Amino acid sequence: MFYSITGKVVYFDTQSVAIETGGVAFKCYTTLTTLKRIGEKGSAATLYTYLNVREDALDLFGFYTEQEMECFKLLISVSGVGPKAALSILSELSPEKLALSLATGDSKSITKAQGVGPKLAQRIVLELKDKLAKGMEMPAATPEIAAAGLAAADGNAAEAVSALVMLGYSQSEAAMAVSKLDGTLSVEDLIRQALKTLSRQV
Repeated sequence: MFYSITGKVVYFDTQSVAIETGGVAFKCYTTLTTLKRIGEKGSAATLYTYLNVREDALDLFGFYTEQEMECFKLLISVSGVGPKAALSILSELSPEKLALSLATGDSKSITKAQGVGPKLAQRIVLELKDKLAKGMEMPAATPEIAAAGLAAADGNAAEAVSALVMLGYSQSEAAMAVSKLDGTLSVEDLIRQALKTLSRQV
């Protein structure tokens, strides 16, 4: 029904923002990421929107980028994930980081979102990874993220990723670092070089 709203920011709090256009202010529930990127009150803003229809309410959700909106729609398609949980996840993880977590099977990163436990995070990874395998496109997926997914599941690279996870790195961090290396290297060399990359990121 609504694709986007452009207007003046007239109100915001920790969970929502109101955009006034044509004399009407639309309240949009949103993520911390979007709230950090919109301007102050009185400034112009455009939000990409999703209208959630329930029996007792019509809730409008607004996002600074189309990628974020598409990731929100993808998340709420998972059984047990409501709009509130989806906003929480996207407040914690950018679309790119979410895509990386899905590609590498890193449910632990998703549990960093408030109100998302291990079981729900695992279900999100399983269901969305399955959808991606069937050809559904992840809005923020890139060749680098695809390579990280392969690294997490393939031979020496997979062993190196597992070792790095044991050293305290997240699955997605480890897989991304290993994916940038020569896959023909030994497990030890992959770990050594990946650690150099990861230590520079700290």
